[in-house]
Amino acid sequence: MTDYFDSLETRAPADREAQLMAALPAQVAHAQEFSTAFGEILSGVQAAGVNSRAALARLPVTRKSQLLERQKAQRATDTFGGFATLLRGPAMPRIYASPGPIYEPEGSTRDYWRVGRAMFAAGFRAGDLVHNAFSYHMTPGAFIMESGAHAVGCTVFPAGVGQTEQQLQAIAELRPDAYAGTPSFLRILVEKAQEIGSDISSLRLGLVGGEAFPPSLRDWCLERGLDVYQSYASADLGLIAYETSSRQGMVIDEGVIVEIVRPGTGDPVAVGEVGEVVVTTLNPGYPLIRFGTGDLSAILPGQDPSGRTNQRIQGWLGRADQTTKIRGMFVHPSQVADITRRFPEIVKARLVVSGEMADDVMTLQVEAASPPQGLDARIGEAVRDVTKLRADVLVVQPGSLPNDGKVIEDARSYK
Repeated sequence: MTDYFDSLETRAPADREAQLMAALPAQVAHAQEFSTAFGEILSGVQAAGVNSRAALARLPVTRKSQLLERQKAQRATDTFGGFATLLRGPAMPRIYASPGPIYEPEGSTRDYWRVGRAMFAAGFRAGDLVHNAFSYHMTPGAFIMESGAHAVGCTVFPAGVGQTEQQLQAIAELRPDAYAGTPSFLRILVEKAQEIGSDISSLRLGLVGGEAFPPSLRDWCLERGLDVYQSYASADLGLIAYETSSRQGMVIDEGVIVEIVRPGTGDPVAVGEVGEVVVTTLNPGYPLIRFGTGDLSAILPGQDPSGRTNQRIQGWLGRADQTTKIRGMFVHPSQVADITRRFPEIVKARLVVSGEMADDVMTLQVEAASPPQGLDARIGEAVRDVTKLRADVLVVQPGSLPNDGKVIEDARSYK
């Protein structure tokens, strides 16, 4: 039995990068031609020149809020706001709704969201029975997992959510091998089974998503005979990254290009630095180019001990949208980025809001190696110009600020 879902997982990193960059111009051109939204967003971009990460980084980041705005504006004529290139019918078997509502198409290709790779890495194999406890109502989570299970060769029991005792009866009688769903509902099932004496010992594997899965809960599952792994996927992008038996970060999927950028900007950060996860998918039916997930993570150095050679991310580290209301005014991470761009001496910046409500104190902390005299005063003027608010400026040495992806830190007392 092979240890990998397919040969893509063990490609030489240089070969993978060359193949991804060779596919990128065609995907950009396809999005420009067949997606009216990206025809506008990427207007004037020469697709043939988008053949490197540096060139990709010069394209604008598209955020979920923009997707929702375009969908709302075009409800009467285009359900998907001009982003999808699929047509209803055999090419689009289902449409889903996420909060907003944002509507997402499903394509007809096998394992459309590419989650089979994550399931295989978690130990799922052909012939296993999967108890799928994601909701089968409107949202695509259940179908994302189901399509992945089918790609591996598993049989699926569509359990959905709720009705805990009925689910436990089904587990006791059907004897499934694996669980798919949220980690919190898995815990509810296990605890309820212990309470009423239901036999769920057949469950030995799990793939979870949709929520954080802390090490403490992972270990709790292991103590009860459940080897559970994380997946990182979305309705828009499909699988982004997945956990392997090494449990050292999450390996990036083979069907996407992942960048980590400074929140509020589209500027890539160095390996190891926390920033926003931005994804370009090679899916032709929903060709999202530089789609900002709003999630924080970091690229891990080195390769995964499992033998998979793609880059790894650290996992979910929080949300990137740190917009904060200060003295009645909203301040955005993009405004902090605008300020720092005016000063080449600044390596990194962090706006700290302290004090108590109605008595806010703003301090812009900036890293600068050899700050010229008067830099702090000039930065202070820029803060007032961009945010219309006054701030103290504190210049510190490079490497002094925390590596947590925060551009705006709300340290106020809310007592």
